[in-house]
Amino acid sequence: MFFSQRLKIAFAARKSNAGYFQLALRRFINNNTMTPVKIKVNSDKCLFDAPVQIKVEGLRPKQLVTFRATLADERQDIFVSNAQFEADSQGVVDLSNSASLGGDYIGVHPMGFMWAMKSQKELGRLFKKDVTSPFRVHFSVHDKGTDQVGPALASCFHERMFLGNGMRRIPVREGRIRATLFLPPGEGPFPGVLELGGTAGGLLEYRACLLANHGFATMSLAYFSFEDLPKLLLELDLEYFEEALHYFQKLPQVKKGGVGLMGISKGVDLCLSMASFLEGVSAVVCVNGCNANLQSLLHFRGNTMPGLGLSADRIIIRDSGVLNVRGCYDNPWDPENQACVIPIERASARLLFVVAKDDQVWDSEIYAREAEKQLLSHGKMRPEILALPGAGHLLEPPYFPSCPASYHKFVGTSVEWGGEPESHAAAQDRAWLRIRQFFRENLGGEAERQSKL
Repeated sequence: MFFSQRLKIAFAARKSNAGYFQLALRRFINNNTMTPVKIKVNSDKCLFDAPVQIKVEGLRPKQLVTFRATLADERQDIFVSNAQFEADSQGVVDLSNSASLGGDYIGVHPMGFMWAMKSQKELGRLFKKDVTSPFRVHFSVHDKGTDQVGPALASCFHERMFLGNGMRRIPVREGRIRATLFLPPGEGPFPGVLELGGTAGGLLEYRACLLANHGFATMSLAYFSFEDLPKLLLELDLEYFEEALHYFQKLPQVKKGGVGLMGISKGVDLCLSMASFLEGVSAVVCVNGCNANLQSLLHFRGNTMPGLGLSADRIIIRDSGVLNVRGCYDNPWDPENQACVIPIERASARLLFVVAKDDQVWDSEIYAREAEKQLLSHGKMRPEILALPGAGHLLEPPYFPSCPASYHKFVGTSVEWGGEPESHAAAQDRAWLRIRQFFRENLGGEAERQSKL
């Protein structure tokens, strides 16, 4: 084809019409000049739970390429995803509608580059502690549709934020309270949600922070293994949570008439205890938890609720050394364990149980179904149960990579969490949307709008 074009130019040169020759030359140059490959992202930065649109342009028609996303977390652990694509007839790969042919995910998944990321360290898990800084994701596209590291045809960076523009992050150290408050832009008041994490302890803020970007006043509350709080999860005082609840309810930025609680794992039974014994709770979201008091003693006004026990004999040790603890907890409905069951029939709050059907820590769906029976037997309203097939215990906000197993500080070794990556990712999308809807339905507030950065 190149030789044919040269003949045409030579022929044109012999013509007396100079304009014809210049036109032919211009066509030749245009047809033989490569368009540079570019990665186009519709936003240089966005909130972590927001989707983005990505296109790769300037490829050869039908060219096979690998699209790679790389992220280094705060511990400098590296997470990577690779997916192979074939460019269309225009030399474009559009992640919104182009199907991955292989790699870490297959099919059309516009955000697969995030949720399919894998830790380059064995049993790694993506954490976010400092919500004031973004995750910086490096995108690159490579020739030949191979996983092998080679020269990038194009690359760029994209930032995924946790704290949106105008958001306020306020550390709370009032009395015994150790927490972080997040307030949206404006004076409010906003519907309020208090969040409790699980047995990882400490103060993990990312979930409450992301929720606040959607128009909620939120507070993430630590209750052990943080600053001067108890180091171990041996016994807890419900009065501590009552103090935090009263502080939160009295804030002028928090809408009156009842607040919401969101518990994750161990945080679920604490939220259910708060809703059962304390005033002013209108809605509770329970993510992969139990309706019995787990592990630690819970004291309240001279009374003590025992913690549901477990037996190490029932722990399964995989060949890899990872523990499966799903069957190790005692049955809360056995007569000898009835004192551990939280009297949720006392609660006036609406309840949403978000349960992963592949939860490998415990059978959170059975716990939710038993809670439903408990409420109905006392003439209470049926709770909502959102069961999520293929999802594991670690249900995070959208686009966090699935983590089937990792180190657990409380256990002191690595444990299985469960979850199949694609199903887990879809479950996180579905759960995060329903959680926000549920709180709006029961706490009020303005219709949700897209947060600005």
